[in-house]
Amino acid sequence: MNTATVDVSRYRSPLVNSYVDRADLHQVLPLETDEHVVAVRKAVREHAIDMKLSLVDQTKLVTAASELARNTIKYGGGGVVVLERLRDGLRKGLRLVFADTGPGIEDIELALRDGYTSGGGLGLGLGGTKRLVDEFNIDSRPGEGAAVAIIKWKI
Repeated sequence: MNTATVDVSRYRSPLVNSYVDRADLHQVLPLETDEHVVAVRKAVREHAIDMKLSLVDQTKLVTAASELARNTIKYGGGGVVVLERLRDGLRKGLRLVFADTGPGIEDIELALRDGYTSGGGLGLGLGGTKRLVDEFNIDSRPGEGAAVAIIKWKI
């Protein structure tokens, strides 16, 4: 699937724009249902295998993607994920950008703390996700939505 089949405009933010507009090889997948979460997990796993990530790194990346996909649906009311393959010298990577137009994250520092939850969960989501990947970035504007970008590198 590519940007032609998914309307990304509804989920635009500076973070999403910076990735979608310049991505050479990417997919954009919808995040509205549990079936979409399964599709994202499958796509991420396929990219991770193609990149020859170790089984441990595949599991970390798929786990992080699954958590962010579920958060996009549960807290953001649905959205999209942009998958972009990267190359930086000898490194290959996969960047995932999850975007929604929900209420946004009021206090990012608080949301990243272990034990914090706004939805009755275990409070391991964003902080735990950050520890599973190599790079992690959040762009959130209360009342406008959020975009979370993660990268996993293969050296």
